[in-house]
Amino acid sequence: MTDTPPRPQRVWNKYISTDGSWRKKGSPAEQRPPGEDLALLRRGLGRPAGTVLPMIRFYTCPVDDFAARRGEVSPEQEAEHIALALFGVHQQSAERPMHRGGVSFGRAMRHLRGHPKTSAEAVDSRFQQAFTSSSTHALQLRLRGLITQLKGIDQPLDYDQLVKDLHNWSRPHTRAHVRRRWGLDYYGWTGPRRTTAEGTPFSRD
Repeated sequence: MTDTPPRPQRVWNKYISTDGSWRKKGSPAEQRPPGEDLALLRRGLGRPAGTVLPMIRFYTCPVDDFAARRGEVSPEQEAEHIALALFGVHQQSAERPMHRGGVSFGRAMRHLRGHPKTSAEAVDSRFQQAFTSSSTHALQLRLRGLITQLKGIDQPLDYDQLVKDLHNWSRPHTRAHVRRRWGLDYYGWTGPRRTTAEGTPFSRD
């Protein structure tokens, strides 16, 4: 019996610690994901998972052989693909890490809503559009603009959690759970997420 090889790290985990600091020491060029890698990730925006060949090497979730035989991708693969593409937008040219454990999308949007550069009413409207998206495809279209706004105020978010949220968006029952958590975080009804001794956020799902 052979051991299963460990999953590769997602690109944000490779360069960024859970606390939102760079893992590597040295010059900014050595700390950050290479610009050409981020450019490859951005090529996945609006395109189905598995259709951007250079991007496939960044995938970490297992291939769903049953779905692949039907020419489809699993919800998990789709979720990771979307999150990778959005991270490519978010981290582009940013000096600080744009992944930070425990900062849900709703919490990040709350910071955007209260930022002096933004209009609370406009952010409310765009958040509502994302919140009411009825499919993962519709959600990713709305997230792109919001991620660009988060980038504009140097506001990070938890990309590991975003992968889970995008995955859960594919089913009506679990989508409702994500919406509830996003809404509570957006309006400040929840406190900072607790973490384990190893620094891994506890899941609230």
